Amino acid sequence: MNVLPIRLLPGQDLRRALEAAVAECGCAAAFVLSGVGSLAPAILRLAGATELRENTGDTEILSLSGSIAVNGSHLHATVSDAQGTVIGGHVAYGCVVRTTAEVLLALLPDWRFSREHDAATGYDELVVRPASQPATGDGV
Repeated sequence: MNVLPIRLLPGQDLRRALEAAVAECGCAAAFVLSGVGSLAPAILRLAGATELRENTGDTEILSLSGSIAVNGSHLHATVSDAQGTVIGGHVAYGCVVRTTAEVLLALLPDWRFSREHDAATGYDELVVRPASQPATGDGV
């Protein structure tokens, strides 16, 4: 495991920037060890929901976790607003860094993560393979 500490800057899309950082390292598997910062807006998908929930005000990232695969990420965050109301869910594209996002990533060079359709859940789910095993179904 290699560790990659990064700071995202104002205006960056949180999810896209993390996916790009992992790709730039030539890594096919990573997960978030820690993440704090601020967003405006924060766009989350709540448990079991199909619609996204957008908080257009300033929010603080209280926690950030998840995995990053070659063809997508699965990130969860909890954020709080100016009144201290806390909400959590799946991180969507469009979460924009307000002042900073300080994220510690774990890069797994010996592994390859991909997202593939799982008939039991109906969703694209994480598939874990050794990096030496040929990739299938992830378009890479």
